[in-house]
Amino acid sequence: MTNTYIISLGGSLIATQQGIEVNFLKEFREVIINQVSKGDRFFIITGGGQIARTSIESANEIVALNNEQKDWIGIAATRLNASIVRNIFSEYGYEKVVHNPSEEIKTDKPIIVSGGWKPGHSTDFVAAFLAEKHNIKTIINLSNIDYVYTTDPRENPEATLIKQTSWSEFQKIVGTQWEPGLNAPFDPIASLRCAESTTRVIICHGKKMTNWVKIFNDEEFEGTVIQ
Repeated sequence: MTNTYIISLGGSLIATQQGIEVNFLKEFREVIINQVSKGDRFFIITGGGQIARTSIESANEIVALNNEQKDWIGIAATRLNASIVRNIFSEYGYEKVVHNPSEEIKTDKPIIVSGGWKPGHSTDFVAAFLAEKHNIKTIINLSNIDYVYTTDPRENPEATLIKQTSWSEFQKIVGTQWEPGLNAPFDPIASLRCAESTTRVIICHGKKMTNWVKIFNDEEFEGTVIQ
């Protein structure tokens, strides 16, 4: 049976200020190719991560940027990360990075990689859009956290981890407004879209691959489920 998955891949898993996360990408590639060998297909949407946030902050120190300008810088960072990911899957992947997910993609390749789309939308929104467009009911969001918490656990030691929650409860945590460089477990605007389309989002720590690969086998895993 062929399954199609959407993976929203956090940019800071791909690259940090110290450079490309080569070891992570090697392991990630092995996991995805193993699933492809079983007949699975993937949309992989890459975030901008710390590189996007640092680039936006640095440019804004030179001249005051509006939100659209900040978004375009962030989008460029996501597309750079997408180019890295697309090329490590070259023989399995669609021939180019997708810039506009609303366009029809004609390919028999099992992996399609996208970065950002347009100002006002994060890559989480792209994932939500593609899920709705292709009737895919689950998005796997890989980032640098194990769970969503009620508040930031780095600032509040009494923050409570959440294993499962509804979209309405999740929106109380992240709000309903998007801003360039926002660092949230899942983008507020994308959350609204997922709530409307009844899409489930699973949030896991991307580097703990032996954990999140269990999702493919319907096994119990560590992470937060929002639906």
